[in-house]
Amino acid sequence: MLDQAHRCGLAAAARGDEMLGTAFPADRILLVEQPGGWGLAGLAGSRFGSQVAQRLISTFGRQGVRVLAIRHPGRHPAADRHPDHSWGFADCRPGRQGIVWGTYRAAEELLELDPAELADRAGQAGTGEPVYAVCTHGTRDMCCAIEGRPVATALARECPGRVWECSHVGGDRFAANVLVLPTGQLYGRVTDPVALVAASEVGQVLPDQLRGQIGLPPAAQAAVVHAQRELELATVGAVRVLHVQGAPPDVQLVRLAVPGGSCTVAVRRVVGAPATLTCRDAKAKVPLSYRPLWLRAD
Repeated sequence: MLDQAHRCGLAAAARGDEMLGTAFPADRILLVEQPGGWGLAGLAGSRFGSQVAQRLISTFGRQGVRVLAIRHPGRHPAADRHPDHSWGFADCRPGRQGIVWGTYRAAEELLELDPAELADRAGQAGTGEPVYAVCTHGTRDMCCAIEGRPVATALARECPGRVWECSHVGGDRFAANVLVLPTGQLYGRVTDPVALVAASEVGQVLPDQLRGQIGLPPAAQAAVVHAQRELELATVGAVRVLHVQGAPPDVQLVRLAVPGGSCTVAVRRVVGAPATLTCRDAKAKVPLSYRPLWLRAD
């Protein structure tokens, strides 16, 4: 058992690590149900099969799609009890958000899926009720299991059938990490699942717990959340990115569309002191964060 003092989540909270701008860059996701345990490599380290998983990840990755292993919350039997497993495709791009589902028996069946076709189908399907994916990838980082599993269980009580445990989404030190699909908000340090559901089910966000919107550049993620906080705009989609000017290490200017007009947020990338950022890290790494400096109406 990992010593509590060396858990990355506790250390990051003590340091005050900022979450803004840390959501992953992919804006479309393929969810592949794989019951039982996952190895370090997630789907590629599971009973799904390494070779097929690598081909699937490569094929979808070339189209900018992230592949996540998923399973139902709770106990994970070593052997599959049912021949059919679910897959889902979520498109989280603004204006195209939607999610579609299907089933498979043999892993090779998923190699026949076409990312572009799935994106079209997802857009036509629309958002529907939110789906919640909670990172519980304990073989990758113990904090994800310790913090994520209770949150997944609590969410499942609130939204039966719409909650999945998922493999690595990054930012282990911010566990519990929860991804809301298909709108694409990635939350960190979730401690109140009921409040998260209450907001998400009516198309609202909780800005103080947001890491960012997946698919956006880090500075844009930070700018959107800052505008949501400062202008009290909690509705999903109320703040849209129009343009990002500049690049790190310079201050970036992010122009946003907001109700009634537009605004600009200045964001600086901050390089933190070296630290062990995950429970598995043997060496210190440099954390990056994105700090909003000011918001100005255009």
